[in-house]
Amino acid sequence: MSITESFSLYDNLENKSTLELLGIINKEDKKVAYEVEKSLNDIKILVDKVFNRMSRGGRLFYIGSGTPGRLGIVDASECPPTFGVDNNVIIGLIAGGDNAIRNSVEKAEDDMSQAWKDLITHNINDKDSVIGITASGKTPYVVGGLRDCQKNNIFTGLLTCNNNVKASSFSDVIVEIIVGAEVVTGSTRMKSGTSQKLILNMISTTLMIKLGKVRGNKMVDMQLSNSKLVDRGVRFVSDELGITYKEAEKRIDNYKSVRKAIDSYT
Repeated sequence: MSITESFSLYDNLENKSTLELLGIINKEDKKVAYEVEKSLNDIKILVDKVFNRMSRGGRLFYIGSGTPGRLGIVDASECPPTFGVDNNVIIGLIAGGDNAIRNSVEKAEDDMSQAWKDLITHNINDKDSVIGITASGKTPYVVGGLRDCQKNNIFTGLLTCNNNVKASSFSDVIVEIIVGAEVVTGSTRMKSGTSQKLILNMISTTLMIKLGKVRGNKMVDMQLSNSKLVDRGVRFVSDELGITYKEAEKRIDNYKSVRKAIDSYT
């Protein structure tokens, strides 16, 4: 039996109080970051391999089903507004297509050939990288996608919460985050999903920093698409240039970009 399917350390959950349940979940969640820490070197290797390709114009794809697929889409979709990159720089694909983002699409993950079909629609090539996300490590959509990528000389990475999984055979870099049994047996949307979210944050943020999308600690290329973000941009410019908020506001209004507002200052 796989680690992610092992029985919970807790029983009689339905008889516990609200506070007891919250405490149990929180106790287990605390373990996740420590498990991620154990994999930092593998994550580092994965990020560096992807960065080398992205710096030459390659893209990063995430493939997954269910929770992992949704997490990949969330991470990819947040990069354009946060870092000002195009929508096709980091792309999340989920078994069952866009309908599966909100709804369960039965058996969509069982098709070994579908991920490659989905990737082909994006004209994937050997400059690109593909990271499969699967808690079990045996999801056919992910396994088949990684297999077909390797057949076509495309770099592959894997995020999984089990040891020695099927998808490992088709992955150039493997990141195993062994978070153990879930509070609700087999519910990998919990600790497994949390570990995947943490690592996806690390991957995309580190890549964007290395690609020059952050200056100091500021998102200088973020999209100024609402009043909150405009205010943030003004404060960034004010802090970076040592000018008043009102002066920075004028520069943002003029240049419509944090980077340009800073770089044009004399």
